[in-house]
Amino acid sequence: MSINIAILASGNGSNAQHIIEYFSKNKKIQFPLIVTNKEDAYVRERIKNLGLNSIYLSKNEITKTNTLLNLLKKNKIDWIVLAGFLLLIPSNIIQAYTNKIINIHPALLPDYGGKGMYGMRVHEAVIDNKDKESGITIHHVNEKYDEGNIIFQSKCEINKNETPETLAVKIHRLEYEYFPKVLEELICK
Repeated sequence: MSINIAILASGNGSNAQHIIEYFSKNKKIQFPLIVTNKEDAYVRERIKNLGLNSIYLSKNEITKTNTLLNLLKKNKIDWIVLAGFLLLIPSNIIQAYTNKIINIHPALLPDYGGKGMYGMRVHEAVIDNKDKESGITIHHVNEKYDEGNIIFQSKCEINKNETPETLAVKIHRLEYEYFPKVLEELICK
């Protein structure tokens, strides 16, 4: 019996692509639904290049209607993975998928989380604060940004000449290394 995963992404889609490629040899794991809230998000091109389809839903369709929930049910989705998805997940989805929605954040939560804290904004804040380390946090999703239960964290050192751009490279390495493995442990246990 297969496990169906939906990926929700808003931007570049490198994590989404990496996850799909990681599971490509595992016939139990399927990705029947990839949703973006930005019509021109580069993730759509990545998904197309992998031979899969993506669906664009507007912010209103995601947050104010049951369109997304109906799509999740229609595609028999077991787990939802957020890979750079910037909208707050609506409560109807949280309730239907309690502890089955996983997100990755490019910092060590609870620091540098919350609305508006994503991508380079996080790395700039970490550097501006002169932190000695940063990292990634993989966590469950609840009704608030970045406040779900922490599943896994991995750290990296911040050098004295670190820039937000060089820190972003380190964080991406951690994301690519750990996000698929942690998902596999959760989903395939």
